Amino acid sequence: MEALIRHWRRIAVTLIPLVFALLHTLGILHLGALDRLDDQLYDFRLRATMPNTLDERIVIVDLDEKSLAEIGRWPWSRHVLAQLVDTLFDQQHIAVLGFDVVFAEPDKSSGLSHLNAMAQGEFKDIPMFQKRVLALEPKLDYDAIFARSLQNRPIVMGYYLNSGQDGHTSGVLPAPVITQEDLQNQTLGTTAWSGYGANIPLLAQSAPVAGFFNPIVDIDGVVRSLPMIAEFNGNYYESTAMAVFRKLSGMPQVLAGFAANPGQTKQMRTLNQIVLQKGDSILQIPVDSRGTALLPYRGAGGVHGGSYRYVSATDVLNGRIPPHQLKNKIILLGTTAPGLMDMRVTPVGNVYPGVEAHANMISGLMDNTLPIRPDYAAGYEVTILLLAGLALAFILPMLSAMRAVILSAIIIAAVVVLNVWLHLAYSLVLPLASQLVMGITAFALNMSYGYFVESRSKRDLAQLFGTYVPPELVEEMLKEPDKYSMKATNSELTVMFCDMRGFTKMSEAMEPTQLQALLTGVFSRLTHLIRSNRGTIDKYMGDCVMAFWGAPVKTPQHASLVIKSAMEMMQALNDINQEHQRQGIPEIGIGIGINTGLMCVGDMGSNIRRSYTVIGDAVNLGSRLEGLSKLYGVGIVVSESTRFLAPEFQWQELDRVRVKGKAEAVSIYTPLFPDANNLSQQIDILGQWHAFLQFYRAQQWHQASDLLDKLLLSQPNTVLYRLYLDRITSLRSQPPIPGWDGVTNLDSK
Repeated sequence: MEALIRHWRRIAVTLIPLVFALLHTLGILHLGALDRLDDQLYDFRLRATMPNTLDERIVIVDLDEKSLAEIGRWPWSRHVLAQLVDTLFDQQHIAVLGFDVVFAEPDKSSGLSHLNAMAQGEFKDIPMFQKRVLALEPKLDYDAIFARSLQNRPIVMGYYLNSGQDGHTSGVLPAPVITQEDLQNQTLGTTAWSGYGANIPLLAQSAPVAGFFNPIVDIDGVVRSLPMIAEFNGNYYESTAMAVFRKLSGMPQVLAGFAANPGQTKQMRTLNQIVLQKGDSILQIPVDSRGTALLPYRGAGGVHGGSYRYVSATDVLNGRIPPHQLKNKIILLGTTAPGLMDMRVTPVGNVYPGVEAHANMISGLMDNTLPIRPDYAAGYEVTILLLAGLALAFILPMLSAMRAVILSAIIIAAVVVLNVWLHLAYSLVLPLASQLVMGITAFALNMSYGYFVESRSKRDLAQLFGTYVPPELVEEMLKEPDKYSMKATNSELTVMFCDMRGFTKMSEAMEPTQLQALLTGVFSRLTHLIRSNRGTIDKYMGDCVMAFWGAPVKTPQHASLVIKSAMEMMQALNDINQEHQRQGIPEIGIGIGINTGLMCVGDMGSNIRRSYTVIGDAVNLGSRLEGLSKLYGVGIVVSESTRFLAPEFQWQELDRVRVKGKAEAVSIYTPLFPDANNLSQQIDILGQWHAFLQFYRAQQWHQASDLLDKLLLSQPNTVLYRLYLDRITSLRSQPPIPGWDGVTNLDSK
């Protein structure tokens, strides 16, 4: 007890990671980095334990590049698809056929609609023409031919759900597997969709069983799970994988299963499984509260991945596959052709065929081997955190450094082994990141506290400060020497990072002496502009210059001066590039990042070399903003703190971003050069852009896309607009993200 009292401060420090981990687990303090690390650990564990074997039961008939080259671009005429279906059932005798495509529009490729229009128009008085058209109709109505090939066969059609604000629908949905009446007006809490794109009525009537093929894309863009059911207008519909499995199993009834949580009312129950029941046969499919199930990936995807056999669609059509070779197989019709854009990012591959994700789910359903993320995962996580965290906090302070290392390694290894064993033995997917980070951080804090605090009396403090001042400020500081000190202080300053673009290309094409002269000339002109606006040159880093405003000489208008300097530097760059063009030298560009905030400024360095510089989070953010200029296609990127202090400039908001290592999001802007000749147009475009951002952050993709299209018409080569166009294309294919604030998370520095 006496030892515990003596080390209470060290114990308290060691408990800090445990407290944060518990707050995260209990949902009080969300730490996104832990979620991302958990996803990465899950991906690693999945890759390490997947079987990498071929499942002979499922075959993918591939609309590959070979098929498109021989038969023609997609979509094919439906009489060709009818021939494909007939071949699969009549010659190959397959068990089930599932479509990973949708037929949302009628097939007009035969020209029948034009013939009918002519028969009712200019040739309506010619009976022979009308009679001939009527005789041709059975051969030219490709939709009817395709529909006849679908009838009375074990076929599952495909369709997609969408989350557009306009709730656009097309085609005919299949019958729901769970209705509002089945649930007695309860809701399951699954992902709700506002629209769909389904098959045309004729095909939906001929093949009434269909499943949606939407994946669930996690926040990092990776597909780790598929929804088993999804809600539309209060009814619940099944996925392609579950529909194929039910068709194969004789269409068992679909029921919702709930977690038995004490204290919950009937209306508050949490969905945790989908139950398929047929007579006495029952299969329980583990799902999360959204109705999604983790994908049991077998191995790397694609034709060469080895998990499933791929057969080219053209080989089936042209009789290159011997009869009965696909007998009793489950057939999925999908594509690996890059142009048809059904490739996904998954834990086992960055370019993974979407159709194979459904194959993995069907295989897992057949083998009852779906990974389970149990509803008691949070309780397990809290228990392990408390056991490991308290052991580290109360035992480590009593041990020597070597014994502390051994104990920490044993505890962390035990946590990992237990987690992996539960996964291998019971297919349980349980969190691990918080326990690993807590254990490692607790050990590091414990050791650091012992070294830097408890042992500080045994070490001499080094002399850190000297008397170095940048030459450009010496004269002014000497006027009032008592006013200045080289001691480190915290002050609100503005920092600029300016990086040269195209430097690598120039360095490859120029002699060293030429390159040296060019850099000297460019930096001299930029440095002159910085100095003339009272900026302090901090350092040159290769092809980058760092400067700050507001110290050592106080400058109240430091934010405005740095913006003025940056805009003058961009104008000077145009003159420099004109000179380069005349001299036959490659043009260069610059990217500038600017931030205002609290920084530590003073004399820093070593006893060999020192400099007057700034450090701190605000400085790091300025450096990060410089790197964003290329991403957003602008020369200058400014934080909201700088923009607030420089209201005299006209600003365009670029985004709200959360840079790596920071939990708080920050708005970023770029200053606009006034265009006197097109001032009204500039103001109008800026107004449209601000309206677009409001729609974008409200996830109103349709309205946002319309505004973005208008902006692209007026400024077609704008990198910024095309960046957002790509984002919207990706986001609108996913369900709405609850609580999404439009912030872009940047994982790289």
